[in-house]
Amino acid sequence: MNLTLAAIILIGTFLLLIAIGGNIAYALGMAAVACALYLHFPLMTVVNLILVKFGNFSLLAVPFFILAGELMGSGGISDRLIKLSKALIGWMRGGLSMVNILASTFFGGISGSAAADTASLGAILIPMMEKEGYDREFATSITMTSSVQGILIPPSHNLVIYAVAAGGVSIAELFMAGLVPGLLLGLVLAVYCYFVAVKRHYPKGDRFRLKAVLHELKGSIWALGTIIIVVGGVVAGICTATEAAAIAVVYSFIVTFFVYRDIPLKEFPNILKRSVKTMSTVLILTSCATAFSFFITYLQIPQKLTAGLLAISSNKYILLLIINAILLLLGCFMNTVSIILIMTPILLPVVESLGMSGVQFGVMLILNLGIGLITPPVGNILFIGSSVSGLPIERLSRSVLPQLGAMVVCLLLVTYIPFISMGLPTLIYG
Repeated sequence: MNLTLAAIILIGTFLLLIAIGGNIAYALGMAAVACALYLHFPLMTVVNLILVKFGNFSLLAVPFFILAGELMGSGGISDRLIKLSKALIGWMRGGLSMVNILASTFFGGISGSAAADTASLGAILIPMMEKEGYDREFATSITMTSSVQGILIPPSHNLVIYAVAAGGVSIAELFMAGLVPGLLLGLVLAVYCYFVAVKRHYPKGDRFRLKAVLHELKGSIWALGTIIIVVGGVVAGICTATEAAAIAVVYSFIVTFFVYRDIPLKEFPNILKRSVKTMSTVLILTSCATAFSFFITYLQIPQKLTAGLLAISSNKYILLLIINAILLLLGCFMNTVSIILIMTPILLPVVESLGMSGVQFGVMLILNLGIGLITPPVGNILFIGSSVSGLPIERLSRSVLPQLGAMVVCLLLVTYIPFISMGLPTLIYG
C-alpha cells in the first residue's frame, strides 16, 4: 500500500468534508473509515480502538467536571465571588476591571469553563462597569480575556482531555503546571488594565476594609471549597482526578441546592440536560478523533512533520514559534477539543524531540487554544461576549486586540521559560 496516498486520503477527506460544511466529529470519523478501507483495515479494529480509549478511567473525569461546573455555575455563586473580589482589590485604580479578573480566577477554579465564566460574570460585571464609567467594549473585552484562566486553572477538563490524548501524561502534574500560567495570565491582564485605567481616568473603588473581606469570604467559602477538594485531593494524593471530580459533583449538588438555595431543586433536570448535551458533544468527538489519531500515528505523519520542520530550521526557538503560529491559526477556525484531539498526537513527538516535556506542551497548547476562543471567525467566547453585552462581533474583535497582545506575551513566556509551568509540579512531584 502507498502510505503517502493513504495520508492524502485521510487528511483530504477530512478537509473536504469540513469545506462542504460537515460536522467536525463526523468528518474525523469518515476520514478514518476512508483510510481504513484503502489500507484494507478491518473496520472492527477501528471500533475496538475507540472502545479501548473510552475504557480509560481518567476520561471519566471529564463528564464529572462538566456537571460540577454546571451545578456551581447555576447556583448563584457569581455574585458572591464578585463581592469577595471587590472587597479584596476593588480599591485599586480601575478597581472593577481588577475585580473582573480576580472573579474569573475564582470562577475558573470552580467551573473550569471559560464559556460559563463569560456568561455568568459578564451578565453582572459588564453593566456594573458601564455604570461606573467604563467603556462597554473594554468591560466586555476584559470579561472575555480573563475567562481564559478557567481552562488553565484546575479543574480544567481540557487538560484532562489533553492527558488522555497524549497518553502517559499525569493529570495531577498538568493541574499543577496550569496553575501558575493561569495566574500569570491574570497578572498580565491586570497590568494592562491598570495602565488603561490611569490613561482613561477610570475610578477607584471603596477603600480596603478587612472586615468587609472577612464578611464576603464567609459568604463565598462554600463555593471556594470546590477548589480545595479538587486541587487539594489530587495534589496530596488522597484521590485521583476522576475521584476528585466525582466528589466535586456531590459537593456542588449539596452547596447549590441545600446551602445557597438560589435555585430550586426542580432545576436539576435542566442542569443535567445541559451537562449531557455538552458531554455528548465531547465524547462523540473523542471517539471519532481516536480513530483519526490512530491512522495519523500509523502513517508516521508526526515523524514526517518533524523532519519537515527541521528542514526549515534547526533552531528550537524558531520551531516553537512556528508551532505556536500553527496552533493560533487553527484556533481561529476550529473548536478547542477538536484541536486537542487532532494535534496532540501530531505535535507532541515534535516538541519532545526539541526537549520540551509533555506537561509543558499541554499548558502551551491549552493557552494557545484559549486565545483562539476569542478570535474570529469561530471564537466561542467572542459570540458569548457579544450576546451578553449586545455589542456586534466586529466591534468586539477590534476592542479585544490589545488584550490579545498581552495574552500572546504570556504565551511566549510560558513557551520559552519552562519554570513557569514546570516549577510547581517539579517542586511537588520531583
